[in-house]
Amino acid sequence: MCSCRKTISDEKYQDPFQLGRKDLKNLYEDIKKELLVSTAELREMCEYYFDGKGKAFRPMIVVLMARACNIHHNNSREMQASQRSVAVIAEMIHTASLVHDDVIDDANSRRGKMTVNQIWGERKAVLAGDFILSAASVALARIGNTTIISVLTQVIEDLVRGEFLQLGSKENENERFAHYLEKTFKKTASLIANSCKAVSILGCPDPKVHEIAYQYGKNVGIAFQLIDDVLDFTSCADHLGKPTAADLKLGLATGPVLFACRQFPEMNAMIMRRFSKPGDVERARKYVLQSDGVQQTTYLAQRYCHEATREISKLRPSPEREALIQLTEMVLLRDK
Repeated sequence: MCSCRKTISDEKYQDPFQLGRKDLKNLYEDIKKELLVSTAELREMCEYYFDGKGKAFRPMIVVLMARACNIHHNNSREMQASQRSVAVIAEMIHTASLVHDDVIDDANSRRGKMTVNQIWGERKAVLAGDFILSAASVALARIGNTTIISVLTQVIEDLVRGEFLQLGSKENENERFAHYLEKTFKKTASLIANSCKAVSILGCPDPKVHEIAYQYGKNVGIAFQLIDDVLDFTSCADHLGKPTAADLKLGLATGPVLFACRQFPEMNAMIMRRFSKPGDVERARKYVLQSDGVQQTTYLAQRYCHEATREISKLRPSPEREALIQLTEMVLLRDK
């Protein structure tokens, strides 16, 4: 069953990306400059995903948040170079985590092309991910602000802890959902929340604004991942650019599965054995699509987006603030 959800073609939904595009011009060229390395192979591996074909969703949020906070603080229309650096660093950390995730998951496709580990092998892929992270750390140190370094290194810690949470599982049904949301925060939302917080610190001295930026990023980030987990069940592999039902095949029980389990308790045993028996993946997928798991997960994502909008609305009105509000709608309507 492929999703025929509304695509983002309306004029209304074009604005956030139009508004942020000027700040993201040459984003990938700037990232490549950070990755100057002597060996051609390492450079080729590191640049593989920085081909300009990604959504650049994270840097987009970061530059819009920077401008929204600058305007809120002193009506400044300028963006600081250090704030743009945070957008570059966020995309680098994100991409390094994708390279490592694909090794852990033994994934063979991402963004519609073969993964780094498929082409160059696991060992080199791990080293490429490490190298991108080290280059991000150098760029972070160059900002020269210890508070910002502390905020963004938290992201790297959360990514590792999130991956460990994903490798574990909980027997108790209530604990299981909390475990899933904590994993979702650490693996996906922490990067967006802390990057937003970092640019707000650089642009405005008010801790209340830092908290608004953090909460917006956190809520949008969790909603983004919830929709990602929905698309794993409703979208076509060709459209998504990566295989569908991938999470089940990895033994992961995401939102749609956990909600479906409430209607079909027989899924409990499958969750505990991480869908390892022959036929488990197909049966679980069928249960999810028969249940209201997809719908419930989408409702939950809507609640997080609503909370993100409530937070960002505390800032002074600006085109960037409006774009961040519209971005929450785009998160819910995306189909890939």
